[in-house]
Amino acid sequence: MVLERSLTRVLMGMILLGNGVNLLILLGGKAGTPPIVGAGPEPEMADPLPQIMILTAIVITLGMTAFLLALAYRSWAMSGHDEVQDDVEDQRIMQLAERDEGSGTDDRDHHEAVR
Repeated sequence: MVLERSLTRVLMGMILLGNGVNLLILLGGKAGTPPIVGAGPEPEMADPLPQIMILTAIVITLGMTAFLLALAYRSWAMSGHDEVQDDVEDQRIMQLAERDEGSGTDDRDHHEAVR
């Protein structure tokens, strides 16, 4: 979904990706008592590092979500849709590729002709 042209789908893909990473980090930690001194024996305490990393990842995902949402809204307000258009250079490269396909030659034929 992250590679789609619609910014709404990119936004949904980023949210799913962020939540998936959070779950992956959570599964990396061990279960145990809360990591508070005095709440339980020290060897049975959970590792606080994955929890801190998840909180940081949540903040980063929230920032990315807000930015992509603002981009999608701005695109929709200005053009009536949220699709990302090809730029001029992409269109030129596509035309060159189509012209090369239509000529019936490829790189191997060109290299053999040069030899």
